[in-house]
Amino acid sequence: MSSNHVNSPNMKLELVVFNVSDVERTKAFYENLGWRFDIDVVEGDFRGVHFTPPNSDASILFRKGVTPNNSGSAHNLVLAVDDLDAAREDLIARGVNVSDIFHYAGAPFNNAVENPRVSGRDPQARSYFSFASFEDPDGNIWLLQEITTRFPGRLWESTRAGDLDVATLASLLAETAKQHDHYKKTHAEHHWWDWYAPYLSARQNGSSSEEAAAVADRYMEEIFPVLST
Repeated sequence: MSSNHVNSPNMKLELVVFNVSDVERTKAFYENLGWRFDIDVVEGDFRGVHFTPPNSDASILFRKGVTPNNSGSAHNLVLAVDDLDAAREDLIARGVNVSDIFHYAGAPFNNAVENPRVSGRDPQARSYFSFASFEDPDGNIWLLQEITTRFPGRLWESTRAGDLDVATLASLLAETAKQHDHYKKTHAEHHWWDWYAPYLSARQNGSSSEEAAAVADRYMEEIFPVLST
């Protein structure tokens, strides 16, 4: 099976769903954590509440009104933090019962050995190896995993503006200017930034230069149809 992801469609883990017995109580718990409240949906006997941890691309949805086959607590939901001490202190200040820092006797998340949790940080101070934990009112277990340095290959390549260094952004702007030059030669006078914006947006979302130019052209035709010649 090929591991090449270059031409694979985007497939992002963005939501973890679990059940709770008291939605209001659980909603208050996650609000107290300072997580972003997104939505509260009620349809008949179903209710779902959506929260997102700070700066996370993945969210949680807890709900009531599902079949018993889907019941039970979620275990080992993992929150990556870059400073485990600071994360613990913040939760404790919010009244959350947080465990002491621990590491696993075996590899991280290995509960197959007897007494898997060992008190204290990882003796070798390795990234990924130190943890703390807490539970919500229904016993859903969260792990705080300290990640200070990512293993090689653990970050997807991205062209989002926030991930570009200055040199890469300068190169992309130069490319945009070159592509725009073709457009302005055949169209009426206009503000260059109106063309640049859709082009850059498309490139930052993975489109090729040709695809991005077509997106920018269509945008200009839709917004400023008089520019077409």
